[in-house]
Amino acid sequence: MDERTERVREDWNRMAAGYDRGERLQRLVLGGVRGRLCRRARGRTLEVAVGTGHDLPYYPDGVELTGLDLSPEMLSAARRRAAALGRPVVLVEGDAQDMPFADRDFDTVLCALALCAIPDQRRALAEMHRVLRPGGLLLLVDHIEYTKAPWRRREERREQPRRLPRAVAGDVGFTVDHHERTVLGFLETVVAHRP
Repeated sequence: MDERTERVREDWNRMAAGYDRGERLQRLVLGGVRGRLCRRARGRTLEVAVGTGHDLPYYPDGVELTGLDLSPEMLSAARRRAAALGRPVVLVEGDAQDMPFADRDFDTVLCALALCAIPDQRRALAEMHRVLRPGGLLLLVDHIEYTKAPWRRREERREQPRRLPRAVAGDVGFTVDHHERTVLGFLETVVAHRP
């Protein structure tokens, strides 16, 4: 694990204990974005950066769910949530930039509001492409680069500037089927597939 990734892991471990306090506000702001994406999942599904398991209630029955996260503290919270929901899920500690899964192992990969926190977005999306079966579905919702003042200046100072998720997905070989901006243009949802 490189130094930047280790710093991200430490940050998420530190934030894990209080992370769910903002869940109600997040639901209010996001509306049904998480639910709409999760309901599209099918078959063997991987959620990258599962965090504390905010998305677990939204997956349809019959989905065989695996959650990956860099932070053991976030995974502990996800385990508790899964148990409370009675939701079977395999939770794995690991790096989205170097996933511990076989090639073409999943039918669906979902990543919600986490791609922007991964140090190398391109590498993470290349890994998502690798673990998806041909025809497999990629579902993303994420923060996008800010293009209007005063946020644009903040974006320009970032160590790793954000790019549109759909652009990075296209760069690594996905075919983007649908994308839209939501939440006042601050988020982008992407539905894509591996050809």
